[in-house]
Amino acid sequence: MLRGLCYLWTAFLLPITFSGQLHSELTGVLDDCFCDIESIDVFNNFKIYPLIQKLTERDYFRYYRVNLNRPCPFWADDSHCSIKDCQVEPCPESKIPVGIKSGNYNRYSQVANANTDIVDCEQAQDLGAINSTLSNYSKEAFEDWARHDDAQDHFCELDDETSPDADYVDLLLNPERYTGYKGPSAWRVWNSIYEENCFKPRSVYRPLNPLVPPRGGDDDGEGFYNWLEGLCLEKRVFYRLISGLHSSINIHLCAEYLLAEGWGKSLWGPNVQEFRQRFDPAETKGEGTRRLKNLYFLYLIELRALSKVAPYFDRAFVNLYTGDRQEDRATKELLLQFFNETKAFPMHFDEKSMFAGQKIEAKTLKEEFRLHFKNISRIMDCVGCSKCRLWGKLQTQGLGTALKILFSEKEIKNLPEHSPSKGFQLTRQEIVALLNGFGRLSTSIHQLHSFRALLKEKR
Repeated sequence: MLRGLCYLWTAFLLPITFSGQLHSELTGVLDDCFCDIESIDVFNNFKIYPLIQKLTERDYFRYYRVNLNRPCPFWADDSHCSIKDCQVEPCPESKIPVGIKSGNYNRYSQVANANTDIVDCEQAQDLGAINSTLSNYSKEAFEDWARHDDAQDHFCELDDETSPDADYVDLLLNPERYTGYKGPSAWRVWNSIYEENCFKPRSVYRPLNPLVPPRGGDDDGEGFYNWLEGLCLEKRVFYRLISGLHSSINIHLCAEYLLAEGWGKSLWGPNVQEFRQRFDPAETKGEGTRRLKNLYFLYLIELRALSKVAPYFDRAFVNLYTGDRQEDRATKELLLQFFNETKAFPMHFDEKSMFAGQKIEAKTLKEEFRLHFKNISRIMDCVGCSKCRLWGKLQTQGLGTALKILFSEKEIKNLPEHSPSKGFQLTRQEIVALLNGFGRLSTSIHQLHSFRALLKEKR
């Protein structure tokens, strides 16, 4: 069935190109794996995208607790968002229940269970305040579990959810879109990520780097990609993940661009010219195609993580608690349906090929991999635009959670059926980031098809 849909979808896409190059280049099997782009398009747009959209609209997944006031640890933040839509609208402090303010978010409380008449932001606070995986266990068990969780090797710099600077944000009311945040301030963030955290020596020049003067000649990045292909698989994967995340974010900004701003409601929609400027092979010296292939590669990595973490949520005692039993039951059923689809994908990335060398060397490389990614999560606190920072932190944490899952295979296999595990645990913040982060990737691939259709119309 999937292959039949693939033929239909491929035939539908055949005449849709940028400048005559995209379709011929953005096709076939991806590097470092055995999956083709056409199969991902079909699988995502017909099966995954409709489900993940429904899932991220559920109450449990729409509220994310985040600290947008953490100072940049690397340089003075002197940037400002250029339009009012950059600002994030948090839930008012006055709406937060007293039990949440006291920090009782790692256990169910009788008060929370009894309170089913929770609406709007009051509901949001209760959602964020309860860890999704806990049930009726003793206080000592919670404290012991929390101590272990704090000591785990995270791939991200996690926000302190008890901080007075942390707020609950309704993601549906604060969508990711173009805010006017661009230029040197934004370039500095991405430049720091690529130049200082992707295992790249300064002698190797990244193609189309806006902070580096043009070198002249016909340099199309061949030196950079020769260097990249000479790296070990793990470091090559690291770069492709970051590039894929960058590409995904750029697609969102192109798809939700501020087209008109007046006294009334602002008009947002797709900006085809902006999209071509970032991805058209003719306008990017072929770099745009590589960027989009890295998006598909990142999609496969997170899809694999979701399929592997399914047993964690299959357990009966794992609840996605909001205080509304009917809502919680429906959300859990939808989540398990989503996981069944992810497990059915026939061409998953094989993460066992990573860190498979000598034990000591593999362990050292894995730790280096983790620390580099953790540093990138800290750089997200340097993003000058509040809404960009919100979505940057969420998607980075989502990818970090996916990596944590992929490298916890043994712990997930040994999960106890009827009790929490000290070996592997996800916080609610990680769960929300994981699903919403993957939702953004799924949306990017779906929007990519929409841009192809718009470009066909313009031709």
